[in-house]
Amino acid sequence: MSLSMRAQAMRPFVVMDIVARAKELAASGKDIVRLEIGDPDLPTPEAVTRAAEAAMEHGDTGYTQSKGLPELREAIAAHYLERYTAEISPEDIIVTQGTSPAMLLMFGAALDPGDEVILSDPCYPAYPNYVNFLGGRPVHVPVRADEGFRFRIDEVRAAITPRTRVIMVNSPANPTGAVLPAEDLAALAQLAEEFGIWIASDEIYHGLQFLGEEHSILQYTDRAFVLNGFSKAYAMTGWRLGYLIAPAGFVRACEVMQQNFFLCANHFVQAAGIVALRDVGGDVTRMNAVYDARRRYLVPALREIGLRVETEPAGAFYVFADARAWGQDSLELSRRLLEEAGVAVAPGIDFGPGGEGFIRVSYATSLERLKEGVYRLGEWASYTG
Repeated sequence: MSLSMRAQAMRPFVVMDIVARAKELAASGKDIVRLEIGDPDLPTPEAVTRAAEAAMEHGDTGYTQSKGLPELREAIAAHYLERYTAEISPEDIIVTQGTSPAMLLMFGAALDPGDEVILSDPCYPAYPNYVNFLGGRPVHVPVRADEGFRFRIDEVRAAITPRTRVIMVNSPANPTGAVLPAEDLAALAQLAEEFGIWIASDEIYHGLQFLGEEHSILQYTDRAFVLNGFSKAYAMTGWRLGYLIAPAGFVRACEVMQQNFFLCANHFVQAAGIVALRDVGGDVTRMNAVYDARRRYLVPALREIGLRVETEPAGAFYVFADARAWGQDSLELSRRLLEEAGVAVAPGIDFGPGGEGFIRVSYATSLERLKEGVYRLGEWASYTG
């Protein structure tokens, strides 16, 4: 069998190997503290679940328009207007089965072979994989822990070439929990305007920000694509519901790709998304407070056991901790922590060369389990040190 070059070039998402091994160990009877992935332990708000059930009982189980239910797209536009004063036409929104298909539509519409996308290093590993898969070229610009994992705007400017097509922004960010302040978003928007390129803003962790004011890139420029969805803030990861907000000139191309690749998102899940946007703001606020309490425990606790957290994460539900005091090879360290301490974490190298030496610790799990995980990590460090 001969694999395509495209398939051979795809880097594995290493944390999923950690997940698989953690499940194997748990199935064998070993207690594993799962801190490796961003899968909320909090239940989906009941009103959302009831809405999906009602839609199924009503027979809403067939295809919808490829762009998604008009009522859901109207609700998304209303959400951005209310939260960010950003005026979006529902016609410029395409509802997808999670944000991953939205990313494929976006890069598929924006990139020709050889086009470049500026990414942070470290970054969510799917970004460069999508770019490479479509024949583009990822261009990595470092972001540094002691600077809050913010872009240096002069380094972004220096990375722009005649082949640059997109600057990718993720705020709040995976894996770092960093939030870009308004002045950074405004400066990146200015670069897009100056060079005639596009900003792609992954806003999936919006609604999970604990410090400062939340901003969308659409407050600063209309030369932007936005990826967002319901997985994180609404505790709906398995529902697979996301959306793409695209500049008008790209919408039809994205719709055609959606028709061919995915047809549409599930009808009854879209019905539940309408209720999520309109009716469960109180649930989202309560969940946000739970995550913030976990964050406020976890950051000093990790520092206490010898991990370095130079900048307090302000959003998402991750702490990206410098673990070089425990080992330089983050993959090997993560494997040892799993096998020897019974704690699953994500290796920093999964997120790019700039993540080597770090581990990502997710607090999308209970405070009780976080405390157990920190205790085990501290005991492991004392024993091995």
